[in-house]
Amino acid sequence: MIRTTCFALIAALLTASAAAAAPTEDSFIAGYAAAVLERQFSLTAPTLRVQDGVITLAASDLASADRARVVAELEKIRGVTRVVVLEPGTAPPPGVGVPPAATPPGGATPTGTETEPPRTFSDWQVGALPGGVLFKPLVADPRWPHFSAAWQYYIDDKQLSDVASVSFGESFSLYRGRIGGAWWELGIQAGVFSVFDMDADSFDLVNADYLVALPLSLRYEDFSAMLRVFHQSSHLGDEFLLRTKTNRINLSYESVDLKFSYEFGDLLRLYAGGGYLFHQTPSNLDPFSVQYGIEFRSPWPQHSKGWRPLAAVDVQQREENEWSADISARAGIEIDGVLLTRKLQILFEYFNGHSPNGQFYKDKIQYFGLGTHFHF
Repeated sequence: MIRTTCFALIAALLTASAAAAAPTEDSFIAGYAAAVLERQFSLTAPTLRVQDGVITLAASDLASADRARVVAELEKIRGVTRVVVLEPGTAPPPGVGVPPAATPPGGATPTGTETEPPRTFSDWQVGALPGGVLFKPLVADPRWPHFSAAWQYYIDDKQLSDVASVSFGESFSLYRGRIGGAWWELGIQAGVFSVFDMDADSFDLVNADYLVALPLSLRYEDFSAMLRVFHQSSHLGDEFLLRTKTNRINLSYESVDLKFSYEFGDLLRLYAGGGYLFHQTPSNLDPFSVQYGIEFRSPWPQHSKGWRPLAAVDVQQREENEWSADISARAGIEIDGVLLTRKLQILFEYFNGHSPNGQFYKDKIQYFGLGTHFHF
């Protein structure tokens, strides 16, 4: 009798523990998820709900964030089985509570009508023009297409001293799909990179480089890769050419390059790759090059606007220049959520190596400067 009573008591305790475990686990996940959103993305999500390990929240809570990154980070939380981002007017999966912002008008779905299946991030993000890019911009690469304006001071240079460096360009995803647990996308890049002589009377345009590229990118968790075919041509400014009588070089080439990147959370990123010129003018340009670098971001925004320290170093070596290292270093702050989805970077800059300005690719330069940069 005593043994039977003990077994019954133990069974009752185990049943009660199992029944209480799910709410406790869900509460833990909810708190952890809220902390991740606030710490890493400067977001608050009033619609966040967790039931049986399934996180649901309304798309409106993530309007200004990189949704791919948000979902990936939430899925890393212990005990999470799925992350569902609900678009307005859609219902959650069966058995999962409805976030307040996702509740249909009137508080309930009309009887006799079928609701649209919930749109998870993986469904929302695929297809044509999905937004964002899989391979993140290289912060210290002097020729990464983006919008920027910088002042640069050339040290002991024979032609230039105070220089304004301006770039216009961007990277866009044209189509994105999935291969198993990985993502792939076909995109386009375009950019113009110009430098102006600030000491000249007419603020002369010195050089402008034009770049257009078709990148094919792959991403799996924190690993990403980009295979890119691109064209670049270089042109001297008329005023500078007439004033200095510089011998013009008709520099133009097509190239293919491949880059690999790995991110250690939101803290550290390493990348490396190589390139090959397959059609170039002058025709005697040596074709091979390598590129590698490191980027550091503080994982904790230090301000309500989400600014954080940032530092990056990019190194490029070319066969044409006997593999000497061209070093570009940048450090400063990054501000999230500028113009909704943009990142604004205010960076101190340093460069030492062969000039990235096409016409002057044989010249050794050294400069420091201060610039502003916009990225998705």
